[in-house]
Amino acid sequence: MLEDRDYMRQRPSYEVPWSVTLVLIILNVLVFIVENAISPYGWTPFYSHLELSAPDLLHGHLWQLLTFQFLHAPLHDGGIFHLVGNCFTIYVFGHAVEEVFGKWSFLRLYLASGVVGGLVQVAAALVWPHYFGGPVVGASAGAFGLVAAFAMRFPDQLLKLFLLPVELRAKTLLWVSIGLSALGIALPESLGGRVAHWAHLGGIFTGIIYVRYLADGARLPATWRPFRKATRPRELVSARLRPAANWQPPKPAPPADLPPAEFISREVDPILDKISAHGIQSLTERERQILEAARAKIARR
Repeated sequence: MLEDRDYMRQRPSYEVPWSVTLVLIILNVLVFIVENAISPYGWTPFYSHLELSAPDLLHGHLWQLLTFQFLHAPLHDGGIFHLVGNCFTIYVFGHAVEEVFGKWSFLRLYLASGVVGGLVQVAAALVWPHYFGGPVVGASAGAFGLVAAFAMRFPDQLLKLFLLPVELRAKTLLWVSIGLSALGIALPESLGGRVAHWAHLGGIFTGIIYVRYLADGARLPATWRPFRKATRPRELVSARLRPAANWQPPKPAPPADLPPAEFISREVDPILDKISAHGIQSLTERERQILEAARAKIARR
């Protein structure tokens, strides 16, 4: 039935009334202010208890998988650039992803990307402690999960790089992000520095997997599959039909005059399929009016 579709459901009364994207940005900024007010001259126990490190995680400090996502490098160590870069990424990609997925699914995606990214970084630290054994802080794993989710849903969306006169598609940005992270891993002493490239890759692949397999079933399918080669179906027979000279196509009945069941199957279902394939932003004004008319019919039942 139409009212069972996710597109047509009324928002639940317990849904958070504000933007989760904005809340995440505010939390990161507030924590940054607090951590620098407490420890203005260096790393203190504030960090050692909340940043993510392989030895602490092995000793059962599981809370660090969440807390490290809201910490950033200290102000004297270039932390302002660390914070601004992550918050800018969350802002640019978060709003669109939140609108498509819904607030709670968006939050699960963000935190899961951070947790998986942290676990991947810890695993790398255990295998190669000399290169990747340092503590980890920052929201970049979750932010890269949002970049991946955005690219999976809007692969051909043009994006303009910050402060650079360059435009590229979202799927191209995703490949560039994967390539830079892989390069940082391959050359840790030259390019890796203290950047948690393994965490970035973990966040990226979490975003891809979440959209592809876990995002509320089939209602939010990925419109782009980056690791699957596209195949073009073979055309077996090609024929051109010529309409009869006096034939006129039947005029469709106005939506308001159709019976409810026929109205749903004929007018509404194709629109819902279009939303599923291309997103709600692809609808025309007439299609939006038809959805509103369908919602009104349901409300009168």
